[in-house]
Amino acid sequence: MSGKTPMKRYAAVRPAAGPERGLADLAGILGRFIRARGAVLDAAAGAVAASLRAGGKVLIFGNGGSAAEAQHFAAELVNGLARRAGPPLPAIALSTDTSCLTAVGNDRGFDRTFSRQIEALGRAGDVAVALTTSGRSPNVVRALRSARAKGLITIGLTGRGGGAVASLADYLLDVPSGSTPRIQEAHLFLLHFLAGRLEEAWSRA
Repeated sequence: MSGKTPMKRYAAVRPAAGPERGLADLAGILGRFIRARGAVLDAAAGAVAASLRAGGKVLIFGNGGSAAEAQHFAAELVNGLARRAGPPLPAIALSTDTSCLTAVGNDRGFDRTFSRQIEALGRAGDVAVALTTSGRSPNVVRALRSARAKGLITIGLTGRGGGAVASLADYLLDVPSGSTPRIQEAHLFLLHFLAGRLEEAWSRA
């Protein structure tokens, strides 16, 4: 006995599908979205631009990967997507204040983590942007209810059908897919589109 642990042989792991398949899936999903919801996307961009010109701000929220995308979108608006000379656009991701999130979650329940912040920070005419692939996340749905009660413009980025968010969003951007990764990839595309449109609108103003 040499004392050496015998090396195990592992079979080569083949990916379920190559990147071309994922790219084709995403392209098809975005194509169907634009055909079905392109006008709604344009209208949402116009509504956000009007809110910002009137002194409003954008409050963005979601869980997990959607929280990351909310933060990404806020950063693009504050820092600038393509331009560096223009003014920052006021946007806040509601998933970033860990003290607030944990205090509200501990004392009032996780379903109020975003609605409590909407109640504190939101003003009539502001914009609430909700991200949820399922359209059913309780804390996102409750935040949208609070936003509507306070007179905020509501935009929902979801998966197919919109779930409970559908009836709460002034502008429903429901990606026609049931795949969480594809929905999140499409959401990022749409958020980049919105950021670009807002920069264009701001530069024209």
